[in-house]
This record gives sequence, C-alpha cells and structure tokens, in this order.
Amino acid sequence: MPPDLNPWKCDLLVVGGGINGAGIARDAAGRGLSTVLCEKDDLASHTSSASTKLIHGGLRYLEQYDFALVRKALIEREVLLRAAPHVIWPLQFVMPHDRTQRPAWMIRAGLLLYDCLARRALLPGSHGIDLTQHAAGAPLKRSYRRGFIYADAWVDDARLVVLNALDAAEKGATILTRTACVALQRNATHWQATLQSADGMHRTVRARCVVNAAGPWAGQFLAHTAQLSSTIRTRLIKGSHIVVGKLFHHDHAYLFQNPDGRVVFAIPYEKNFTLIGTTDVEQGDALDAVAISAAEVTYLCAAASRYFQKPVLPADVVWSYAGVRPLQEDTADHAAASTVTRDYQLAVDVAAAPLLTVFGGKLTTYRKLAEEAVDRLAPLLENTAGAWTAAACLPGGDLYGATPSNRSVLEFDAWVTRFGQRHAWLALPLAARLARAYGSRAEVLLAGCRSMADLGEEIVPGLFAAEVRYLMQHEWAGCAADILWRRSKLGLHAGADAAARLDAWIAAHVALSA
Repeated sequence: MPPDLNPWKCDLLVVGGGINGAGIARDAAGRGLSTVLCEKDDLASHTSSASTKLIHGGLRYLEQYDFALVRKALIEREVLLRAAPHVIWPLQFVMPHDRTQRPAWMIRAGLLLYDCLARRALLPGSHGIDLTQHAAGAPLKRSYRRGFIYADAWVDDARLVVLNALDAAEKGATILTRTACVALQRNATHWQATLQSADGMHRTVRARCVVNAAGPWAGQFLAHTAQLSSTIRTRLIKGSHIVVGKLFHHDHAYLFQNPDGRVVFAIPYEKNFTLIGTTDVEQGDALDAVAISAAEVTYLCAAASRYFQKPVLPADVVWSYAGVRPLQEDTADHAAASTVTRDYQLAVDVAAAPLLTVFGGKLTTYRKLAEEAVDRLAPLLENTAGAWTAAACLPGGDLYGATPSNRSVLEFDAWVTRFGQRHAWLALPLAARLARAYGSRAEVLLAGCRSMADLGEEIVPGLFAAEVRYLMQHEWAGCAADILWRRSKLGLHAGADAAARLDAWIAAHVALSA
C-alpha cells in the first residue's frame, strides 16, 4: 500500500467507540485537543450496550471492602444524573430478605454505609419494608416477608455512549464508525495509524498520542497492532441478560441474593418487559460473536424463580444479550469472577510518542476515567485547559439551562408534560419516547414538523422517517440494528420483519440521496 502523502493530523487518536473511548474523545475535544475516534463497528455495539443499564455505586462491592470504588461511583451517580436526566433517572430497588443468607442487621448496616459514603441530593435513603403490605411484595413468594429499599439510577447505556460521541463531534472531534485501526507505526513524536473503513478504503492519521480504549480487545490491540507489552493482567468476563414479559406492575426493581454469593437484578424494562441479569462467566478470545449460553439462561431463570411466585422459564425469554467485560485482574487466578474489581487502571507508555491504555472500568465511572485520562495526557501535549465535564450537560440534558441542575432530575416529568403541550399533535406515547430519548434535542429532530404527516412514513410501528433521518445524520446510525437495538429498543416492540423493512428503507433512501 503506497504511503498517504496527506495524512490527517491530530493530537489524539482514540481507538474504541464504547463508553470509555467516547468519554475520552469528548473530554479531549472540549479542552481544545484535535481528536479522532475510530470504532471498528457501531458506537456501543459491544460491552457498552450489554450492561445491566445501571448507574450505581455497586452495593455488593462493599462486601469486598472496595470503599474507594463505591464512593467514587456514588459521587459520579449524582454528576451523571444532572448531566443527562433524559437517559439517566432514579430507580428504587427492593432487596427481599432471605433468612437463610445474611442477617437483616448486616444488610441494614451495609445500606446505611451505602447511604453515607457520598453526599446525596437527588436520591432518598434506604429503609426497611414489610413485603406483606408493600406492592413490591405481591409478586414474590410468601416466604419473603421483610425487605429493604435503596436507590440508584437506571441508564440507557447505548444512548449515553452516543451522546458523548455527539458532544465530542460538536466540539470538533472526528468520529469514524465502522473504521478499524489496522496498523500503527511509532516514532519519537507521533504515531502513524492506518485506518480501514468497512468498504475497504484506507486513510492515514498522524497522531501525537494514541488512546487504546478497545475494551475487551485492548490487550490484542496493544500486542498485535501497537506491538507493545503490558504487565497489567485482565480477565475477560461475559455477562448475559434475559428479557421476559412483565413480571410485576410497579416501578421498583429488585436485587436478589443467590446462594452462590452473586446477585441478580430484575428491572422494569421498556414498559412491557422485565430485564434479568447478570452472569459472570469466563470468556475466551472469541469476542466478535458473544452470545448467552443455555446454561446462563437456566441460571438466570432459576435465580428469579427463587423469589417470584410465578416461575420464570427459558421459554419465557423474548430477547437476550451478552457482553464481555475486560476486568483488571487484582486477585488470585482462582478468585470468583464476581469478586474481580470493577475499578480501572490507566497505563501510559511514554518511551516514544505516548500511548494510553484503559484497563477495566465500569459504566458509572466512565466520566471520571475520561477526565483522569486526559489529565494524564494533557501535559504531554502542552495543553493547559482544565477539566470541565463535571459541570456540563450532555446533549439533550440542558432542560432547565446549560448548567446541570437538580431541577432537571426532580422536574423531568414536568418538562415532558410541557414538551407534549408544545407538540400537541404528537401521539402521547411517541411524545414521551422522544422526550426521554433525546431530551431537548428532540426539538432538532422535530424541526419543521407541525403534524404527524410531517414525520413522514411510519417505517415500522412507532418509528417515522424523520427520526431515522435524524439518527443517520446526527448519530452515525447506518442500519436497522443500530436504530432498533442501540439508538432505541424498538426492536422489542416491532414485528419479526421490522429489521428487513427498515434496512430496505435505508438502502432506498441512501441511494436516492447519493
């Protein structure tokens, strides 16, 4: 391949379009660093869209005495709630007390510690409940009479990634999806990277620094593409989830304790469903086609059936997903996967042009991780701009002004009501979904629309041409899977032929606009 005589030049090349890569690109671009992000597939197409969809401190990490991680995550929980109230919102969890496991006093003490490890302005404290009287007790087996309630937050994980990429792009970053970094050459002052897009085309990027945010592929990228080694060890752990029809009719979630020491969540999902997860299973090097196993389905069904009156059966599963978490190994090889830390480590190689590799991490702490990563790199790039993301809304989160506020969280429903009133011509379920998915950016999507007819063709139920065009123009959506399963979860509600219909529509309209 002949050399590219006109390579792109940038300060930072970020490899990986998951939550960490997108967060780092956003932070760097906001500090004035010229930034290119490449992702070999779609944004959030792997681990970052396969989470339990929680922004949480990690209550179970208290048992591992990982107080620093829990505190860091609890602080970030409130920062993120204010920054993106449309895709992150409070959720209360019910923990039924199983008398055969931990004593009630121990659980209560742990919850009090959880309440107090970081300042709370948006979420209520924990308390005990009588499950024979509380609505959350109705679907449970009668043997569970006592329980506890505590608060954390829910997140649309894939949309959180997209919003970070969108903010990065609006601050000058170049976002390249379906573009792999296939070769790197290093010298004292820069990296020469070869990027290959899905159509086989190559381009060259000359970057002063490279960030390896490839998630489960970070080790492979480091060894094979960057041709560097690391002393940091990671374990690849698969986490799988199942979705079944709605199992209860209230707005709380559940945390179930299992005899094996793990916990499983049961979460209200997409109005008509319940999300159950997760597992912790060692994963090999086959990372591009990760799927739930029959054994994992059985495990999750059994875990839920220990608590719910109505058994959850494998035949009840309407959808499942699995992702691989690259966890930083800090324990003995024989340690249970569930006990491996969810904290992160940033490794910077400055033997020549800098390379930063992200090891580990969790969704809740991505913003702090990104801030620390750019803090480490900024002096190497002669950049003196300070950290800024803790006091900035994500796109669509500026419901009551540009500065994140408690009001955006506490008065979100009022904002949705006013949004519906401004667009009274919208069907109410559609108005609510657009407000929740896009926040204030829904006004961009609806620009020029004054009636349902203005939205264009209803391609699949609830999805109109105006939204598809918006997602393709602003959010890098390129196919039905991007839209039905990552930019939204309309795939759960549409018919079996929805993907084929949407892909056909996209193909026809891309051809017309070419």
